[in-house]
Amino acid sequence: MYQEPPESLEQQSDQAVLPNLNAQWVNAKGAWMIHIIIICLLKIVYDIIPSITQETSWTLVNATYMAGSYLMFHYVRGIPFEFNAGAYDNLNMWEQIDNEDQYTPAKKFLLAVPICLFLISTHYTHYDLAYFTINFLATLAVVIPKLPAVSSVCRSSLSSMLTCL
Repeated sequence: MYQEPPESLEQQSDQAVLPNLNAQWVNAKGAWMIHIIIICLLKIVYDIIPSITQETSWTLVNATYMAGSYLMFHYVRGIPFEFNAGAYDNLNMWEQIDNEDQYTPAKKFLLAVPICLFLISTHYTHYDLAYFTINFLATLAVVIPKLPAVSSVCRSSLSSMLTCL
């Protein structure tokens, strides 16, 4: 398993001096509600498709949300802004939130959403083994990278991601 090298003193200084606009929105008013809205919109979209059962719909909502969450919080590294002089180039969004502190309210919420969505989707799929397996694996792929023991482990490619999980 590849471990990112520790950040240099220069990177740490740049992170302390300049605000991180990429991760500040997580603590903004209404930012938590957007996750619930996205889940509800996904459910509506999948319910509109006539041939999809409720069980499949909930599984698709779960898998889509988990894939988007993984992509946004764990796969993409760095920030889209240039004024930070590369201070956050080695960090993904999850590591940038709250200056890499663990168990902050925002991180607890972002960990609870996938777990709650898994429980809801498992309930509405009537605990069917096939749906459960898909929902469980999708949830694991998002929850494991959020754990402190896996912090700053490189998952930049599919093969290294599978070895990390």
